[in-house]
Amino acid sequence: MNNQLLHTPDGVRDIYAEECAKKLAVQDKIQKVFHLYGYQNIETPTFEFFDIFKKERGSVVSSEMFKFFDRDNNTLVLRPDMTPSIARCVAKYFMDETLPLRLCYLEPMFINNTSYQGRLKESTQTGVELIGDDSSDADAEMIAMVIQSLISVGLKEFQVELGQVEFFRGLVEEAGMDEETQEQLRELIENKNYFGVEELVESQPMNDSLKQVFLKLPELFGSLEQILEAKKFTQNERAIHAIERLEKVNRILNIYGLSEYVSYDLGMLSKYSYYTGIIFKAYTYGTGDYVVTGGRYDKLLIQFGKDTPAVGFVIVVDRLMMALSRQKIEIPVSMANTLILYDEEARENAIALAGHFRTLNMAAGLTRKSRSKQLEEYKSYAERSGIRNLLYLAQDGKQVLAIDMINNQQDLILLSEYLH
Repeated sequence: MNNQLLHTPDGVRDIYAEECAKKLAVQDKIQKVFHLYGYQNIETPTFEFFDIFKKERGSVVSSEMFKFFDRDNNTLVLRPDMTPSIARCVAKYFMDETLPLRLCYLEPMFINNTSYQGRLKESTQTGVELIGDDSSDADAEMIAMVIQSLISVGLKEFQVELGQVEFFRGLVEEAGMDEETQEQLRELIENKNYFGVEELVESQPMNDSLKQVFLKLPELFGSLEQILEAKKFTQNERAIHAIERLEKVNRILNIYGLSEYVSYDLGMLSKYSYYTGIIFKAYTYGTGDYVVTGGRYDKLLIQFGKDTPAVGFVIVVDRLMMALSRQKIEIPVSMANTLILYDEEARENAIALAGHFRTLNMAAGLTRKSRSKQLEEYKSYAERSGIRNLLYLAQDGKQVLAIDMINNQQDLILLSEYLH
């Protein structure tokens, strides 16, 4: 029973010491990019009413939510997705605001994935939402922030894929497909299942030219020039307008000087049905899934009573950390590398020495030496804890035994020399 208490549930993990410090450093770098773009932090509750995330909102499916009840028997869920939470919050507090709102966040999300997927059920996510701007400039700003956020943490090899859900929706609207068939086709196209797409399309009553566009859709990815070829395959105005929107975004990204990081994929279709326009994902080496996902959701806030456009993205920090580790990208962190060990008689001088280090912005831990333990035991502790300098104040503490754990050297130094 005691051993069971030491384990975490499936899908969650402990993070500590240097790994935790590196994660905090990465989060700080990303948040700094957000703030430089003029975004302000927002926090929403960890759990909310189930209706905020229900199927009609286009969020996570019910079976993947952690649900529980409050004392009034209301169904609550641990937040699986930040976008609906922010939509609710904006509709509540900014109902009359007609100009853009720039919001950013850093929060844990909870999705009850099946164990065989190998994904964390609690993940740290950081992202932004730009509310009240329906322009292609807003779309491009999102992509620019994604790219500069990933660059800020040291990534060099990554790609941001842009899609446009309106292209697909214009075609299925023309084909007269019901929602269930649309969802089946969406999954087949996104998984690049050419044979499945062909089988489903052939079973639907539509003209041959429209069938050919659906059959080509999984192949429509790569450079912008390859995407522009799709204009030749259809006269559907909604689909053509979607491609033209990608062209506009591309021109703006050229002004940012960031278009080299971007590719295009008209077959990228998010499972979140609240997306209404541009969608995107960022990929890099060392993780089998995207590290960033986002898009435009112009019809979500109206479900909360505020009719305004919006676009945003989320960076999955845990996946990003995995990629940085596997790519051996260094994340500089300042760990406490000095331990001040003192006898009880030297307490006053030890506290003074620690205070001196801290005024110099140098981390220093304080530990009173136990009479039952030998100095060698503390040296072993320092070594396994990654502490570089062990300073021992014996007796009255006027002298300091300075032990360099890295080079295995030690010197006896007057305390006054440190304090000067």
